[in-house]
Amino acid sequence: MTAGLPGPPVLELLSVRAAYGRIPVLHGVDLAVPTGSVFALFGPNGAGKSTILKVAGGRLRPTAGEVRLEGKPLGRTSADALARRGVCTVPEGRGVFPNLAVHENLRMWTYRGDVGIAEAEQRAYDTFPVLKLRRRQLAGTLSGGEQQMLAVARALVGRPMLLLLDEVSMGLAPVVVDQLYEVVTALAAGGMTIVLVEQFVHTAQAVATRAAIVVQGRVYRVGEPAEIAALAAGAYLSGAAGTTNDTFREP
Repeated sequence: MTAGLPGPPVLELLSVRAAYGRIPVLHGVDLAVPTGSVFALFGPNGAGKSTILKVAGGRLRPTAGEVRLEGKPLGRTSADALARRGVCTVPEGRGVFPNLAVHENLRMWTYRGDVGIAEAEQRAYDTFPVLKLRRRQLAGTLSGGEQQMLAVARALVGRPMLLLLDEVSMGLAPVVVDQLYEVVTALAAGGMTIVLVEQFVHTAQAVATRAAIVVQGRVYRVGEPAEIAALAAGAYLSGAAGTTNDTFREP
């Protein structure tokens, strides 16, 4: 994708630190996501990428630093309140309700009151036609790819301005991954800002307009996707070894 001129940041993390209990995970993350961009976060497992999305989406409060949305500090804004402001997350593991039918899963996101049930379903089926065929099927009986489609479709019900995608390709066949990323490309073309964590660097690189490497709870590089993807292998190797090589040391 050809990146246009970057817009002002829709999302900013300023010296953000975060922890799970007494275990620190983020160690002063600075990140600015331009409006209308597709921002990819690369790095080894356990680097803190998913934690960045949790902080950005209001599911984990930082222990220090500040998160801003459209220039305004979020403070203690809840994930529910952020969803109403147009920030939606598709978490790792999909998070669909397995004992509810497809159409019932979609209806769960109409509680905001700004979109009707029929409109919510139509948006989902226009994006993923296979879901219309599965409309009355329990979500737990769908294939892994169809469950991921449902998770993404549900997040799109309210037309979010900022979509946070955490490992949407995990465990899926390449053909399904391609279908999902066709949707990501279309959403980005429509002006939606997307932040994604992705295990397949080259897949994400193809749609990203900006990228960063996260290693050991810090953002070490931000730049053009091709440049960052070329550096990512070193980040994975150093993270897997439990060390930080010279490429990713603090300046």
